[in-house]
Amino acid sequence: MELVLAIGIGVMTGSGVWLLLRPRTYQVIVGLSLLSYAVNLFIFGVGGIKRHAPPILPEGGIADPARFTDPVPQALVLTAIVIGFATTALFLVVLLASRGLTGTDHVDGREQSK
Repeated sequence: MELVLAIGIGVMTGSGVWLLLRPRTYQVIVGLSLLSYAVNLFIFGVGGIKRHAPPILPEGGIADPARFTDPVPQALVLTAIVIGFATTALFLVVLLASRGLTGTDHVDGREQSK
């Protein structure tokens, strides 16, 4: 399972960096989103991947902490998802305003000559 997670994080990071280097602002925003999702997966994976582990303490017993997943990375990822959604919405509003003012969606503000 760790290998699949590592490959997924690598593909998302590579795609995000590639899109960040594109000349259009919409592609840059999508690249930033992919990078934030890759970082979220990385943080989530740092917390430990456990399958078939109980999510709560057993009834009336003493729990072994090694059997449980750390909840702190899960809380951090949940917070990062909300913040990432808000910043993506802000970036899209700035993108639309910039396109309305300049008439182009290139990062540097001018069309490339062919």
